[in-house]
Amino acid sequence: MEESRSRILWTVMGVVAAAVLAFSLAAQQTTSLAINGQQGTAKVVQVQGHNYVDIDGLARLTNGSISFKGEQIVLTMPVPAAPSGAAAQPQGFSKEFLSAAVEAMARVREWHSALRTAIERGVPLTTGWLDAYQAQAQQGLNMVSIAISTDSDKRGYASMVNAFNLMKSLNDKYVQLNKSLTYFAPDSLQSDPLDQRIIACGHSLTGMAAAKQYIDDGGCQ
Repeated sequence: MEESRSRILWTVMGVVAAAVLAFSLAAQQTTSLAINGQQGTAKVVQVQGHNYVDIDGLARLTNGSISFKGEQIVLTMPVPAAPSGAAAQPQGFSKEFLSAAVEAMARVREWHSALRTAIERGVPLTTGWLDAYQAQAQQGLNMVSIAISTDSDKRGYASMVNAFNLMKSLNDKYVQLNKSLTYFAPDSLQSDPLDQRIIACGHSLTGMAAAKQYIDDGGCQ
Protein backbone atom coordinates (compact mmCIF):
# COMPACT_ATOMS: atom_id res chain seq x y z
CA MET A 1 0.00 0.00 0.00
CA GLU A 2 2.77 2.39 1.02
CA GLU A 3 4.73 1.46 -2.11
CA SER A 4 1.71 2.16 -4.31
CA ARG A 5 1.30 5.64 -2.81
CA SER A 6 4.98 6.33 -3.36
CA ARG A 7 4.71 5.42 -7.04
CA ILE A 8 1.67 7.65 -7.46
CA LEU A 9 3.50 10.56 -5.78
CA TRP A 10 6.54 10.23 -8.01
CA THR A 11 4.32 10.02 -11.07
CA VAL A 12 2.49 13.23 -10.12
CA MET A 13 5.79 15.01 -9.43
CA GLY A 14 7.08 13.93 -12.81
CA VAL A 15 4.02 15.25 -14.58
CA VAL A 16 4.27 18.60 -12.72
CA ALA A 17 7.96 18.92 -13.53
CA ALA A 18 7.30 18.22 -17.20
CA ALA A 19 4.50 20.80 -17.23
CA VAL A 20 6.71 23.43 -15.59
CA LEU A 21 9.50 22.75 -18.06
CA ALA A 22 7.08 22.95 -20.99
CA PHE A 23 5.65 26.25 -19.68
CA SER A 24 9.14 27.66 -19.19
CA LEU A 25 10.19 26.75 -22.70
CA ALA A 26 6.97 28.17 -24.10
CA ALA A 27 7.46 31.43 -22.19
CA GLN A 28 11.00 31.96 -23.51
CA GLN A 29 11.76 33.14 -27.02
CA THR A 30 15.29 33.69 -28.20
CA THR A 31 15.89 36.55 -30.63
CA SER A 32 18.82 38.88 -31.34
CA LEU A 33 19.66 42.55 -30.82
CA ALA A 34 21.25 44.65 -33.57
CA ILE A 35 22.48 48.24 -33.16
CA ASN A 36 22.73 50.54 -36.17
CA GLY A 37 26.32 51.23 -37.08
CA GLN A 38 27.64 48.22 -35.13
CA GLN A 39 28.78 44.91 -36.55
CA GLY A 40 27.19 41.75 -35.12
CA THR A 41 24.29 40.95 -32.80
CA ALA A 42 23.67 40.07 -29.15
CA LYS A 43 21.41 37.30 -27.91
CA VAL A 44 18.04 38.36 -26.45
CA VAL A 45 15.78 36.07 -24.38
CA GLN A 46 12.13 37.01 -23.93
CA VAL A 47 10.50 35.73 -20.72
CA GLN A 48 6.86 36.54 -20.02
CA GLY A 49 6.92 39.61 -22.23
CA HIS A 50 10.24 41.00 -20.96
CA ASN A 51 13.45 41.12 -23.03
CA TYR A 52 16.79 40.22 -21.46
CA VAL A 53 20.03 40.90 -23.35
CA ASP A 54 23.10 38.72 -22.96
CA ILE A 55 25.53 41.12 -21.28
CA ASP A 56 28.61 39.49 -22.79
CA GLY A 57 27.13 39.78 -26.24
CA LEU A 58 26.12 43.40 -25.63
CA ALA A 59 29.66 44.23 -24.52
CA ARG A 60 31.09 42.69 -27.68
CA LEU A 61 28.51 44.43 -29.87
CA THR A 62 29.24 47.89 -28.43
CA ASN A 63 32.99 47.41 -28.02
CA GLY A 64 32.45 47.78 -24.30
CA SER A 65 34.06 46.01 -21.37
CA ILE A 66 32.74 44.20 -18.29
CA SER A 67 34.16 44.50 -14.78
CA PHE A 68 32.98 43.46 -11.34
CA LYS A 69 32.62 45.48 -8.13
CA GLY A 70 31.51 43.14 -5.38
CA GLU A 71 28.15 41.78 -6.47
CA GLN A 72 27.75 44.50 -9.13
CA ILE A 73 28.50 43.99 -12.83
CA VAL A 74 29.80 47.16 -14.51
CA LEU A 75 29.42 47.58 -18.27
CA THR A 76 31.70 50.34 -19.58
CA MET A 77 30.62 51.78 -22.95
CA PRO A 78 33.08 53.57 -25.27
CA VAL A 79 32.68 57.35 -25.56
CA PRO A 80 31.32 58.26 -29.04
CA ALA A 81 33.79 60.13 -31.18
CA ALA A 82 32.85 63.66 -32.24
CA PRO A 83 31.61 63.96 -35.85
CA SER A 84 34.50 64.51 -38.25
CA GLY A 85 32.98 67.75 -39.50
CA ALA A 86 32.37 69.23 -36.04
CA ALA A 87 35.82 70.74 -35.70
CA ALA A 88 35.55 72.23 -39.19
CA GLN A 89 32.40 74.18 -38.43
CA PRO A 90 33.17 77.89 -38.56
CA GLN A 91 33.05 79.84 -35.33
CA GLY A 92 31.16 83.10 -35.06
CA PHE A 93 32.70 86.51 -34.51
CA SER A 94 34.52 86.95 -31.24
CA LYS A 95 33.10 89.58 -28.90
CA GLU A 96 36.19 91.79 -29.20
CA PHE A 97 36.23 91.58 -32.99
CA LEU A 98 32.53 92.38 -33.32
CA SER A 99 32.85 95.43 -31.07
CA ALA A 100 35.83 96.77 -33.02
CA ALA A 101 34.17 95.98 -36.37
CA VAL A 102 30.99 97.88 -35.51
CA GLU A 103 33.08 100.94 -34.58
CA ALA A 104 35.14 100.70 -37.76
CA MET A 105 32.02 100.36 -39.90
CA ALA A 106 30.60 103.50 -38.29
CA ARG A 107 33.76 105.44 -39.24
CA VAL A 108 33.56 104.30 -42.86
CA ARG A 109 29.91 105.38 -42.97
CA GLU A 110 30.88 108.82 -41.60
CA TRP A 111 33.54 109.10 -44.31
CA HIS A 112 31.02 108.12 -46.98
CA SER A 113 28.41 110.52 -45.64
CA ALA A 114 30.90 113.41 -45.59
CA LEU A 115 31.87 112.76 -49.21
CA ARG A 116 28.25 112.49 -50.34
CA THR A 117 27.28 115.72 -48.58
CA ALA A 118 30.25 117.57 -50.11
CA ILE A 119 29.39 116.37 -53.61
CA GLU A 120 25.72 117.29 -53.25
CA ARG A 121 26.57 120.78 -51.93
CA GLY A 122 29.51 121.48 -54.25
CA VAL A 123 32.04 121.70 -51.42
CA PRO A 124 35.66 121.72 -52.73
CA LEU A 125 37.39 118.36 -52.20
CA THR A 126 40.96 119.46 -52.89
CA THR A 127 41.83 120.94 -49.51
CA GLY A 128 42.54 117.59 -47.89
CA TRP A 129 39.81 117.83 -45.26
CA LEU A 130 38.55 114.36 -46.22
CA ASP A 131 41.91 112.91 -45.15
CA ALA A 132 40.84 113.08 -41.50
CA TYR A 133 37.86 110.82 -42.20
CA GLN A 134 40.09 108.37 -44.06
CA ALA A 135 42.59 108.34 -41.21
CA GLN A 136 39.84 107.64 -38.67
CA ALA A 137 38.52 104.78 -40.82
CA GLN A 138 42.04 103.36 -41.20
CA GLN A 139 42.59 103.52 -37.45
CA GLY A 140 39.31 101.67 -36.88
CA LEU A 141 40.37 98.99 -39.37
CA ASN A 142 43.68 98.59 -37.55
CA MET A 143 41.83 98.01 -34.28
CA VAL A 144 39.75 95.31 -35.99
CA SER A 145 42.89 93.50 -37.18
CA ILE A 146 44.20 93.33 -33.61
CA ALA A 147 40.96 91.70 -32.38
CA ILE A 148 41.00 88.78 -34.85
CA SER A 149 40.81 85.37 -33.13
CA THR A 150 38.37 83.13 -35.06
CA ASP A 151 37.98 82.02 -38.65
CA SER A 152 34.89 84.21 -38.99
CA ASP A 153 36.95 87.13 -37.68
CA LYS A 154 39.55 86.61 -40.41
CA ARG A 155 36.98 86.44 -43.18
CA GLY A 156 34.98 89.33 -41.81
CA TYR A 157 38.14 91.43 -41.63
CA ALA A 158 38.90 90.68 -45.30
CA SER A 159 35.42 91.98 -46.23
CA MET A 160 36.01 95.13 -44.17
CA VAL A 161 39.31 95.73 -45.96
CA ASN A 162 37.44 95.46 -49.25
CA ALA A 163 34.87 97.97 -48.01
CA PHE A 164 37.64 100.38 -46.97
CA ASN A 165 39.39 100.04 -50.34
CA LEU A 166 36.15 100.64 -52.22
CA MET A 167 35.52 103.77 -50.17
CA LYS A 168 39.06 105.01 -50.77
CA SER A 169 38.66 104.48 -54.52
CA LEU A 170 35.41 106.46 -54.49
CA ASN A 171 37.00 109.24 -52.45
CA ASP A 172 40.08 109.43 -54.67
CA LYS A 173 37.95 109.43 -57.82
CA TYR A 174 35.99 112.56 -56.90
CA VAL A 175 38.96 114.34 -55.36
CA GLN A 176 40.81 113.84 -58.66
CA LEU A 177 37.81 115.03 -60.68
CA ASN A 178 37.67 118.12 -58.49
CA LYS A 179 41.39 118.77 -58.95
CA SER A 180 41.13 118.48 -62.73
CA LEU A 181 38.15 120.83 -62.71
CA THR A 182 36.01 118.11 -64.28
CA TYR A 183 32.32 118.76 -63.76
CA PHE A 184 30.19 116.17 -61.95
CA ALA A 185 26.57 116.61 -60.99
CA PRO A 186 25.51 116.94 -57.34
CA ASP A 187 23.63 113.66 -57.64
CA SER A 188 26.52 111.79 -59.29
CA LEU A 189 26.71 109.15 -56.56
CA GLN A 190 23.19 107.96 -57.28
CA SER A 191 24.30 106.49 -60.59
CA ASP A 192 27.88 105.67 -59.69
CA PRO A 193 28.50 101.86 -59.84
CA LEU A 194 31.34 102.19 -57.35
CA ASP A 195 29.05 103.85 -54.82
CA GLN A 196 26.47 101.11 -55.35
CA ARG A 197 29.12 98.52 -54.54
CA ILE A 198 29.96 100.34 -51.33
CA ILE A 199 26.28 100.42 -50.31
CA ALA A 200 25.91 96.69 -51.08
CA CYS A 201 29.02 95.92 -49.05
CA GLY A 202 27.67 97.98 -46.17
CA HIS A 203 24.43 95.97 -46.19
CA SER A 204 26.47 92.75 -46.24
CA LEU A 205 28.59 93.81 -43.26
CA THR A 206 25.49 94.89 -41.35
CA GLY A 207 23.96 91.45 -41.92
CA MET A 208 27.12 89.77 -40.67
CA ALA A 209 27.16 91.91 -37.55
CA ALA A 210 23.53 90.99 -36.85
CA ALA A 211 24.25 87.27 -37.35
CA LYS A 212 27.54 87.57 -35.40
CA GLN A 213 29.34 85.45 -37.96
CA TYR A 214 30.81 85.63 -41.45
CA ILE A 215 28.33 85.25 -44.30
CA ASP A 216 29.68 84.82 -47.82
CA ASP A 217 27.02 86.62 -49.86
CA GLY A 218 29.44 88.27 -52.28
CA GLY A 219 28.41 91.76 -51.17
CA CYS A 220 31.96 92.94 -50.50
CA GLN A 221 33.72 91.33 -53.46
